Amino acid sequence: MASITIRNLDDTLKRRLRIRAAEHGRSMEEEAREILRLVVGEPAPPVNIAAAIRARVTGFEGADLLVGGIDQRMDALREHRRAAGVQRRDALGEGDHAVGAFRW
Repeated sequence: MASITIRNLDDTLKRRLRIRAAEHGRSMEEEAREILRLVVGEPAPPVNIAAAIRARVTGFEGADLLVGGIDQRMDALREHRRAAGVQRRDALGEGDHAVGAFRW
């Protein structure tokens, strides 16, 4: 196992670490290891925004109008664009302006 030394630790921070360690029944060293495990341990899995919104609003009246079938509608829109040969970002002609996927 590796070791690290932390220099120039603020006295207030050290005191807070000591108190937190005592509250959890651990040494300061073990508390610091636990904090590091929690903060920089395994990376979190990517978040599916549509699923998170759906889970958040499920049970509210009319929620199905907000998120119901959104995946199917997005798939249909993508298929329509693909069939029509529309690309997300076209080359801009002279005088055209674009922001994201919009052009005017």
